[in-house]
Amino acid sequence: MSQTFASQPLDEGGRLDAGQAIDQSRQISQRKSDHLSLCASGQVGFRRKSAMLEEVALIHEAMPEGQLDDVSLDTPLLGKTLRAPIVISGMTGGTPEAERINRDLASLAERYGLAFGLGSQRAMLLRPETARTYQVRDVAPSALVLGNLGLVQARGMTTSALTRLMADVGADALCLHLNPAMELVQPGGDRDFRDGYATIERLLRELPLPLVIKETGCGMSRRTVTRLKEVGVRHIDVGGAGGTSWVGVEALRLPDGAAALAEELWDWGVPTAAAVAASADLGLEIIATGGVRSGTDVAVALSLGATAAGFAAPLLRAHSHGGVEEAAHFVDGVLASLRALTFLCGCRSAANLRSCPKVVSPALDGWIRSLRAESAPTA
Repeated sequence: MSQTFASQPLDEGGRLDAGQAIDQSRQISQRKSDHLSLCASGQVGFRRKSAMLEEVALIHEAMPEGQLDDVSLDTPLLGKTLRAPIVISGMTGGTPEAERINRDLASLAERYGLAFGLGSQRAMLLRPETARTYQVRDVAPSALVLGNLGLVQARGMTTSALTRLMADVGADALCLHLNPAMELVQPGGDRDFRDGYATIERLLRELPLPLVIKETGCGMSRRTVTRLKEVGVRHIDVGGAGGTSWVGVEALRLPDGAAALAEELWDWGVPTAAAVAASADLGLEIIATGGVRSGTDVAVALSLGATAAGFAAPLLRAHSHGGVEEAAHFVDGVLASLRALTFLCGCRSAANLRSCPKVVSPALDGWIRSLRAESAPTA
């Protein structure tokens, strides 16, 4: 993500010449290692802004008239049925450490019937031999696996090349990620974001896989989501503010004196809860990521209109502390609390949480109203 592919000579697969590829591959490999260590450290959360999921109170049902074991968490997403509405969000790839993390967490997705997202596959464009760090089908043969590439990189590729990239990892769908704020604070980062909607329209017509448009920590406004829907998008990941600040990650990687803009934009973005709720009536499958840390957060996200919710940093930290079994312990806790809260709201399924009664704080309600007003037609 640190250099602009579109401004450099590419072949139809979006690849640079050998010398440029080696140089950028080294940069990306180091950046991926830095990202993993910083995200696992817990130093890069939003400082003054939360995901606002805590601004919603679900209403207790003292007479649930059922039994806990009858609660269903089954959730259709992108053509498959998950055993719970949870996505292990894309984090990494391209390094030996990333390979171990991807395989461990993909095996968890298989064990629990969850979705699994790969980190950005840009490293594969530069060095195809890194494909093995993204290949998880042998440990997750039936899981919903989401490929991942930046919209700017996809813009410079033919659809057939992008299709091959997804086939190389056995992806069921492609997440096209948006990260303009992160790019703007990276030295040499992308500055040209033209033709994004045209690229999405092309891929919706030509790519033989579902497409998810995904933000990476700054959220989406209703205006953006409405326009995405108009060009044919049916699946989004709001990637809201309040979890890991990728601008903050870059701020900590920059030398002293070079991080002023990144420091200023550290808390930039639309909170996750607001991004979900403001677009919930548009008829899309919405994945809520960004500051989701517990089963309670998942339940709240579903009540606001999300189809599923995703975890990244909490699972990465659990894995860094105790490997795959510590990550499994975290998932067990999330599922137990989500099932309990679904039951205590008087719902028979997690999907029913969308219509359960809730109290929304004035602060979150203000965000939702403002986001909906910005996209309303003018007289």
